[in-house]
Amino acid sequence: MTGQKHAALAPDNGPDYWEQTRQPFSSLVFVLPILFLYEAGVALQGASGAASLRNGADHWLRQGLLSLGLEATFVLPSLLVLLLTLWHLRTGDRRRFSLEAYAGMGAESLLFAVLLIVVGQTQDLLFQKISLSSLMLSISPRVELAIGYLGAGLYEEFLFRLVLLSSLFLGLRQCRVPRGWSMSVAVIASSLLFAAAHYVGPAGDDYTHFGFTFRALAGFYFAGLYVFRGFGIAVGAHAAYDLIVGLSLASAG
Repeated sequence: MTGQKHAALAPDNGPDYWEQTRQPFSSLVFVLPILFLYEAGVALQGASGAASLRNGADHWLRQGLLSLGLEATFVLPSLLVLLLTLWHLRTGDRRRFSLEAYAGMGAESLLFAVLLIVVGQTQDLLFQKISLSSLMLSISPRVELAIGYLGAGLYEEFLFRLVLLSSLFLGLRQCRVPRGWSMSVAVIASSLLFAAAHYVGPAGDDYTHFGFTFRALAGFYFAGLYVFRGFGIAVGAHAAYDLIVGLSLASAG
């Protein structure tokens, strides 16, 4: 009787929200505005300004496509949409999704971004007030900064979580590695590569123990969001974090 009473009091769409927001279709619709704002913003800067706005993950993905003879600007965003669409079709999920649920995904993204800021500030105290500004690149004006941060959240999650983490997990499973071990190795490896990638190439940051440790922790954090809450919220939280911290540092400077 008690169980029936609790079930009656529970909201009808409560339990289903957590499952629906992890579906690839939900992630696709949720990241489409981010994808549009970023690609449109970069396009408006013209060829000369676009290079300064594209982050490392975006650049590496485009270089990989270019090596395959695919040099059109729209190929990479189309590939992202195509992968999520194919994933959606493979799941066979046909449930409708409400605007309230998308608002919930936005709220979750903001919440997880704020939590990561708290993690960063806590680590800052542990590293004896080492400046967090070493984690961000200063670009002006503020609109260009915002565009770049949207792209970082989008394409870094695309490369390191949707592609790399998933590929490592599936590859290990094909080798008959137990599911738990496969996921653990995929999360750890993709997170460490995510951290290391920020120091690669002429545009890479100068290495610091603080910076690498924080980025590795952030990699674990976003990997956890990707695994437990889905690609869309991982992108939203990453983009929101970069926007909040990056624009705050720009204002302080």
